[in-house]
Amino acid sequence: MDFTHFLGGEAVAADLPAANKKALFQSLAQLAERSMDLSAKDVLERLNERERLGTTGFGGGVAIPHGRIPELDRIRAAFVRLDKPIDYSAIDDMPVDLVFMLLSPADAGAEHLKALAQVSRRLRDRLFVAKLRGAGSPDALYALFASAETRDAA
Repeated sequence: MDFTHFLGGEAVAADLPAANKKALFQSLAQLAERSMDLSAKDVLERLNERERLGTTGFGGGVAIPHGRIPELDRIRAAFVRLDKPIDYSAIDDMPVDLVFMLLSPADAGAEHLKALAQVSRRLRDRLFVAKLRGAGSPDALYALFASAETRDAA
C-alpha cells in the first residue's frame, strides 16, 4: 500500500489556521467533505469519538486522527500543516503542527491498522518531517508523500 493510494493532492493543505483541536477537527471534516464527498458532520463525529478513547497526537508535533466511516469503499486520507502549532494533548505534551487524518471503511480491520502503521513510520522519520515543515505549498507537501513511497519501493 502506498500513500497515493489513499492520499489525493486535493486533500492536502498548507498553513491551515486552527486555534485549537476543535477548530482543527472542524477544518479536517470540511476538507473531507470537499475532497472525499463525505458528510462533514459524520467525519467530525468519528474523529471526536476516536479522540475520546485517547489522544491521537503521538509526539514530535505530529497527530494522526482517524476514524471509521461506513460509507467509504476504501481508506482515504488528508494531510494538513498548520500555520502555527496548537495544544493537542499529545503524548509528549508538545504542540502539534502536522496532522495526517486517516478514514477507513467500517470493515477495514487489518488494512486500517497497516495504513496507520505506515503513516506512523513515515511521520517518525525526522528528516521527512523536517521536509514537510519546510515545504512551500500543498503541491510540494503532496510530492513529498509521493516521492517517499518511490524511495521506499526501491
